Amino acid sequence: MDKIAVLIPCYNESKTIEKVICDWRRVLPEAVIYVYDNNSTDGTAEIAFKAGAVVRHEYLQGKGNVIRRMFREIDAQVYVMIDGDDTYPAEFGPEMVECVLEKNVDMVVGDRLSSTYFQENKRPFHNFGNSIVRKSINMLFHSDIKDIMTGYRAFSYNFVKTFPVLSKGFEIETEMSIHAIDKNMHVENVVIDYRNRPEGSESKLNTFRDGMKVLRTVERLYRVYKPLPFFSFVSLVLVILSTCFLIPVLDIYFRTGLVPNFPTLIVCGFVYLAAIISFFSGVILSSIVQKNRQDFEMVLMKADEQYRRKVKDAGLDS
Repeated sequence: MDKIAVLIPCYNESKTIEKVICDWRRVLPEAVIYVYDNNSTDGTAEIAFKAGAVVRHEYLQGKGNVIRRMFREIDAQVYVMIDGDDTYPAEFGPEMVECVLEKNVDMVVGDRLSSTYFQENKRPFHNFGNSIVRKSINMLFHSDIKDIMTGYRAFSYNFVKTFPVLSKGFEIETEMSIHAIDKNMHVENVVIDYRNRPEGSESKLNTFRDGMKVLRTVERLYRVYKPLPFFSFVSLVLVILSTCFLIPVLDIYFRTGLVPNFPTLIVCGFVYLAAIISFFSGVILSSIVQKNRQDFEMVLMKADEQYRRKVKDAGLDS
């Protein structure tokens, strides 16, 4: 087991990866630096190996797939996840590591949005998208995470070994944030500086395609983690829609005693039934979610026991 593991998922970052590795070796000399190459074609893996990193490969394309592999294979007291594009200064790493080791924080979020992100990032739709995602998640999940999509984070062993990675791509950070909120894990924000990519380095994030994936992830996770409010909202929309079509039918009936629009009346009845089914689906699913949270606490206890045993075996408990 490592004391500190620096995790760097990489895809075609040959222009910056050597500097990133050297920066982290300087600020955290006791850390083991892992570079997971995701089918790079520009020699990223070779450069990382020469710079002193432990290089491994994930051949299934996508950042989420790389993170899944990292979390499965590496045991450490604290994990620092960083991008290989040199946009995040390594100088904030020791503070984030200390939060995990000394304060038992489960996830430390490197908050770009409270510092230089909006000045440094030259893609305005990225800025707008980050703000929308942050505000929507904090509103829907009643949280206060300052930067939902940052790739600069530190994790505890318990978080890493109990986090089910389902996302395949850049929506992985959103999934991490919502999982931590839902499972009542200790989350702290550390304000960091952000710098734009150096000349010649290109972002792999597609503003619109990956932005839509993130928004769909938010919708999916809200439906999974908050089924009662989600399906209650669907039920309310169906009731309002059905009522709008039903009112004219009832108006004619009360005035004339006739129902000339039987098809409309029948459809409205079925829509009301759908609304009732939707509401009670939310009630049932919320009970299942509550049971899952209880089961998760037992999994967390087992992970903590495993962590303490591995720390003792590795002689890191002194």
